[in-house]
Amino acid sequence: MEKIMAAKCSMCFFNYGFNGLNKSNKDVDGLKKNLNLRLFYSAPRRSFPVYCKLQQRRLSLHYKRQLGKKPPFERIRTRAKLQPNSDDESKPEHSVPNNGDVEHIVNHEKTFEDDVDTRADLEHIDEKNSSTLSSSPVETNRDVEHADEQMALSKALAINGEQLADVQPEDLISMIKTAERNILLLNQARVHALEDLHKILSEKETLQSEINSLEMRLAEANAQIKAEEKVNVEQLEGQLDKLRNELINRGDSGKSELELHENQNKMSNEEALFARDGHVHSIRKEVDSLRTDNLALKNDIQALKSMLSNLENNDERMVALENERTFLESTVKELESRLSDSQQEYSNISTLKVECKDLWEKVENLQRLLDKATKEADQALLVLQQNQDLQKKVDKLEESLEAANFFKASSEKIQQYDELMQQKIKLLEERLQKSDKEIYSYVQLYQESIKEFQATLNRLKEESKEGTLDGPVDDMPWEFWSRLLLIIDGWVLEKKLSNNEAVLLREMVWKRDRRICDAYVACKEKTEDEAISNFLRLTPSQPSPGLHIIHIAAEMAPVAKVGGLGDVVTGLGKALQKRGHLVEIVLPKYDCMQHDLIRDLRALDATVNSYFDGKLFQNKVWTGTVEGLPVYFIEPHHPNKFFWRGQYYGEQDDFKRFSFFSRAALELLLQAGKKPDIIHCHDWQTAFVAPLYWDLYAPRGLNSARICFTCHNFEYQGTAPASELASCGLDVYQLNRPDRMQDNSAHDRVNPIKGAIVFSNIVTTVSPTYAQEVRTAEGGRGLHSTLNFYSKKFLGILNGIDTESWNPATDMFLKVQYSANDLQGKEENKDSMRRLLGLSSADDRTPLVGCITRLVPQKGVHLIRHAIYRTLEMGGQFVLLGSSPVPHIQREFEGIANQFQNHEHIRLILRYDESLSRYIYAASDMFIIPSIFEPCGLTQMIAMRYGSVPIVRKTGGLNDSVFDVDDDTIPNQYRNGFTFTTADEQGLNSAMERAFSLYKTDNESWQQLVRKVMNIDFGWESSASQYEELYVQSVARARAAGSRT
Repeated sequence: MEKIMAAKCSMCFFNYGFNGLNKSNKDVDGLKKNLNLRLFYSAPRRSFPVYCKLQQRRLSLHYKRQLGKKPPFERIRTRAKLQPNSDDESKPEHSVPNNGDVEHIVNHEKTFEDDVDTRADLEHIDEKNSSTLSSSPVETNRDVEHADEQMALSKALAINGEQLADVQPEDLISMIKTAERNILLLNQARVHALEDLHKILSEKETLQSEINSLEMRLAEANAQIKAEEKVNVEQLEGQLDKLRNELINRGDSGKSELELHENQNKMSNEEALFARDGHVHSIRKEVDSLRTDNLALKNDIQALKSMLSNLENNDERMVALENERTFLESTVKELESRLSDSQQEYSNISTLKVECKDLWEKVENLQRLLDKATKEADQALLVLQQNQDLQKKVDKLEESLEAANFFKASSEKIQQYDELMQQKIKLLEERLQKSDKEIYSYVQLYQESIKEFQATLNRLKEESKEGTLDGPVDDMPWEFWSRLLLIIDGWVLEKKLSNNEAVLLREMVWKRDRRICDAYVACKEKTEDEAISNFLRLTPSQPSPGLHIIHIAAEMAPVAKVGGLGDVVTGLGKALQKRGHLVEIVLPKYDCMQHDLIRDLRALDATVNSYFDGKLFQNKVWTGTVEGLPVYFIEPHHPNKFFWRGQYYGEQDDFKRFSFFSRAALELLLQAGKKPDIIHCHDWQTAFVAPLYWDLYAPRGLNSARICFTCHNFEYQGTAPASELASCGLDVYQLNRPDRMQDNSAHDRVNPIKGAIVFSNIVTTVSPTYAQEVRTAEGGRGLHSTLNFYSKKFLGILNGIDTESWNPATDMFLKVQYSANDLQGKEENKDSMRRLLGLSSADDRTPLVGCITRLVPQKGVHLIRHAIYRTLEMGGQFVLLGSSPVPHIQREFEGIANQFQNHEHIRLILRYDESLSRYIYAASDMFIIPSIFEPCGLTQMIAMRYGSVPIVRKTGGLNDSVFDVDDDTIPNQYRNGFTFTTADEQGLNSAMERAFSLYKTDNESWQQLVRKVMNIDFGWESSASQYEELYVQSVARARAAGSRT
């Protein structure tokens, strides 16, 4: 620390002492004059440390007066000598300073003397008492000599301008080097000053302890004096009473003796009091002197602290280092984004490698068949060659037979030989016939193999040719087609393509036509104009049978997610895209969204103008892909900076923010020339789209779409004064009516949710049970009458989850991946999380109950609190992850968390952590969701996906996804959890007790239940199919109505 302080002092001195060299550029004389005046005289105050050691015993007043008479320079002692310039040429040996220089030097010396801490007047002692100080007389004399040399050198350098004019730059450099050495010495002196400061502080503490002891002694003396005075007074009063009695007895004769005795007593008491007062007075004087010394020490310490604080404020290098660190952090973030892009490209390459590997396997199979046929043909040729050899042998035998016939008659032996040869010939002929048959069969097999191989090869060639010419491209990721679609739309907005040309190109992208894929790949190295020309040369394809669907929403996972809405927009969009539909998303461009999760984010060279508050405002349009879906981000150029607030919701002007966005989104569709079949808006933030579409944009040509509105939670309706509706251009007088947007509870307010219900063609919510609940007065939050009136177009569709993202077999956040067929990994994750959170791992069969939720009244916080204590009573462990926006609820659970801070079975983490949430899903045996009402709920689906058995209250989406294991009215294959009906502690206790009993008493049945819940499909395919059916029916009705008119 002392070295760091010395370095800071050095920087401060150097910057201050040499600023004359930087500022003065007029002439050489001015430069040298500034150097002469600043190089040695602009050092900070207190550059010479002073030993301030006081004697441990108090000083007498006479001794202090002697110290006060000593001159200042006699009391200054330095530890280091300032080195003069080593160059002989720079020393003016015979020059005499003029009057102005002498006056300057004298004034500087006076200033220097005034700056020396006044504590030296109290702390310096003469040579006779120098043994009590920290330095010897020899050292003192040497320091004084060094100071004298430094003063002489300063006087020698402070000469007139004529002498300085002869100094050369080399002399200046040498003077600067000398100054640097002097600065180093001064820094060492400052380090020693800090050491002296520590000594002063220790001496101060010693003095303070002495003062305290003296004050205690003084108090004791005062108390003793008072006690003695009291005793004396009592004794005197007793004596006085005795004397009075004697006086009465003796009469007047004893009166004079009594007076004399009283006078003697008074005189003795007065003398004792005077003696005590003198002693107290002397003690008080000593205490006052010590207090004066202590005050002086405090002033000196304060001065040193102020000097140190001034030195610390001049550290500019730390600012530069901080800026450099910030720059390095931004560079690291950029590299990380590039790394993520490269990883995505690597994953695409991996997919292509797998497909290539499959093709190679097919070719290898064919090659093996060909090799087998070739071997069989070689064997047949070998047999044929053997038969030819046999034929040659037969020919030779026939020749031998002819020769034998010649000698047949001559000998009986020859006849027998002939018969033997005939038999051999027959045998050879039989063998030859068999060989011929075998050769023929081999040749036939070879020919059939060749034909089969040729047919297979021709079929593969034909399939490859057909796929190349007519089939869609299936080996390109959805990000590629989304990027291509955004490029085409960008050209339309930038007026580089007409709407008709864009429609043809969009259809080719829609069908994933190989021609437009090849054209895009070929144009990567070309200019934009050449790319547009190549695209326009493509032959238009037939209209696509799919639908064009545009979602306008305030959230989208994972880039802008607050709740389940973001998951629905992404999950439903991806599922519809896989079913062959063109899906696009329109979002606000928040400043706080996850920009690093957006691929190919870029700003279009075009703006969209939208009306608001009687004026036209420009909107910058950005494009990018999220999870393979094309997304448009709208950035309003409005003075209120609607989406630059650091948060998604919760602003005072949310009604204006999202009504502005809704109109800007429709303006984007109109100016881009889009003709969607479905515009799907979500929750009150984009509910304005429905009335804006039919009142303002359908008459202007944006009339091809049907409006679908989904309310994810009727608790939030976004009502506002009716006058605010006029800002986005809607007619307040026409819409603030009971049959339109007027709120059912307050006639001077408008309700965006009600407006969307009235003006939409399709109205949905997120589960069938919740759709029934909101049609009641209790669940509808004032909109039950409107929903019942429009019940024909209102229904509930259960949400799904992204089963690719939520998959324990591939989840990299887990320590061990596992599946329904291998549950050992789940046990290992449970043990690992226990160690991570500091829970007991003594018994593997202790059930672990998990809960991940927002702590709000809707989620049943009183039941969650009860479940914590009930789990502990039943011998289980409980883990809670979540926080509350309600202050008193947050404080309550913070108290519970502190209560169980070091408990071995309970742990509360009052925040949200994505990686830890996945860990809890995987580690939990049971998962509790005691909601008062729940529109859909995704946690129970995710929990079951990870093998955690749900304990839920039968409401909303929980009632549609969890069925009690003990309910005989439900088929066995659908029973997957434990449920209760009433929102009280008794109902929760019943469900928890049944779950604990099954877990502890029947492990096999529990494992079967875990496998069952893990195999349930909660993906988006079923929900997307229902939405697709609604879309198709609505579009068909609209087209049928249009054809009739």
